[in-house]
Amino acid sequence: MRSRMHPRYYLSPEIFEREREKIFRKAWLFAGLKTLLPKNNSFITRKIAGIPVVIQNFHGELRAFENVCLHRSAPLQSEPVGCRPLVCAYHAWRYDADGSVANIPDCEKLYQFPPSEKQSLKLREFSLRTIGNILFINLNPQPFPLEHQFSADFIELLENSSDAYDTEVMVTTWEGKYNWKLAYENLRDANHPRFVHTKTLAKSVNFNPTVNITQAHESLSELMNISSESLKNEMQNFSYGGPDAPIPDLKHFGWHDLVERWGSQDVYYNWLAYPNLHIASANGGYSFTLEHHIPISPERTDLEIYWFTSRKKQSYAFSSQTLLAQMHGSKIIVGEDIEIMEQVQATLHPGAPIPTQGAYESINRLVERWYTTLMDTQHSI
Repeated sequence: MRSRMHPRYYLSPEIFEREREKIFRKAWLFAGLKTLLPKNNSFITRKIAGIPVVIQNFHGELRAFENVCLHRSAPLQSEPVGCRPLVCAYHAWRYDADGSVANIPDCEKLYQFPPSEKQSLKLREFSLRTIGNILFINLNPQPFPLEHQFSADFIELLENSSDAYDTEVMVTTWEGKYNWKLAYENLRDANHPRFVHTKTLAKSVNFNPTVNITQAHESLSELMNISSESLKNEMQNFSYGGPDAPIPDLKHFGWHDLVERWGSQDVYYNWLAYPNLHIASANGGYSFTLEHHIPISPERTDLEIYWFTSRKKQSYAFSSQTLLAQMHGSKIIVGEDIEIMEQVQATLHPGAPIPTQGAYESINRLVERWYTTLMDTQHSI
């Protein structure tokens, strides 16, 4: 079976901008962890689909705004994570919880804004949803319901599992020279670990690729309904999670007794929230790795990775060393994936052959069907 994905989808700056407009500025996207916003004035910043965003805690209420002061376009918060009021460091314009300008120093003397103009000054706000400990943001002024993108079962599972996250988090960023879509094709491919991760993940986890006959047959057909509404609903098929593969001989470490394990199965847990979030637990729910994929250009994807254990039963002195060990092990596996994806990206050119796919790759074929329809028609989600 031939893939629906021509190499141009991974190379074209024009298509990349179309993706930003049709997917990343319309869909619900991972934006951060609630645990990083524990108190009043806590904030996180990031750039989503090219737009700078700040998410801030206002006395327990989380709000998301464009991170640009309305005076001279300076960032309101300049650090990735911190705790300070929403005040621009350039000229000290201060904003309140609804994004309105609360104070401008020497306003009457220096700026002489009429009251109506000052009252109209308000930051652009974005819709924010909290699912357990996970924050999702939507950049569209009129966002569709999150429930159109994620099924009720997936939302429940994501909420339940993320409520187990500990508040101590370790974060790093990796710059990858590959198109963001290669990451999600790789994440849905249960056949690659035994070849790419032979000496790492595949030594402890028994990944067993299978063929879903019904899904494989469906992936051969074209979409019957290509309305914007059906395209939104189709996205529910791309996000899922839960037990993914057995761990026959799960190793036990002393710190396992100090945390509240999520679940009770000796399995590799795997959650994929399309289009920019992947969460995994390679030790049956004792700790988690969260990967936030950030498309920068057609051939570059930044990977922001979070590590944390499940919730501690009590504080223990070596918790940071535990996270550091988890980080080093995980980075080796992530590095193996990045290496193969960068090699794939490097072979692509406009005349490159269209990939040939097998029946086990049916979920990727369904995503391709949706993606090419979205990119090549006037419809949007």
